[in-house]
Amino acid sequence: MPAETPRISPLPQDEWSDLLKVVAETTGPLNIFTTLGRHPALFESWIGFGSMLLLKGTLSARDRELAILRTAHHRSCSYEWHHHHRLGLEAGLTEAEIAALRLDLDGHSWSADDRMVLAAADDLHARGTVSDATWAELAGRFGERELIELVMLIGHYHLLAFTLNSLRVQPEKHEEPGEGG
Repeated sequence: MPAETPRISPLPQDEWSDLLKVVAETTGPLNIFTTLGRHPALFESWIGFGSMLLLKGTLSARDRELAILRTAHHRSCSYEWHHHHRLGLEAGLTEAEIAALRLDLDGHSWSADDRMVLAAADDLHARGTVSDATWAELAGRFGERELIELVMLIGHYHLLAFTLNSLRVQPEKHEEPGEGG
């Protein structure tokens, strides 16, 4: 089966739940939602959690998008990369910064604040935990809620990348094709 063939196709519109209809009215019929909508109970639980992290979290949009895009890169998740590239630009990241998210941390002159968020994503990817040194830096900047949220955000986008990559959810046809994260 070619990698571009979804393993589970998006749900046809005439089979959408009421919740999926509401989500699609807000975001458009994104393949992530119409695919995960095939499991209505799980979709309902997940959409609330994911929406909280994306829309109602305590982290700045810049910090959030740095963490998500770095995770998309680590997990080679082109779907996440496609969507969050745009959101990263909206959060104030430049094209050069987004491109640098695919490099080692020393490959770009990140601010100390950006660097510590990226180090947390790198630590979690490499070791499944945040190192004591990175934690100390983060704790000097963030309160308890932000620390919890940052770790959960990165973990959530790892989970989501595993799901999107395994189900082979495709970027929407109207988007420009791009490389995986």
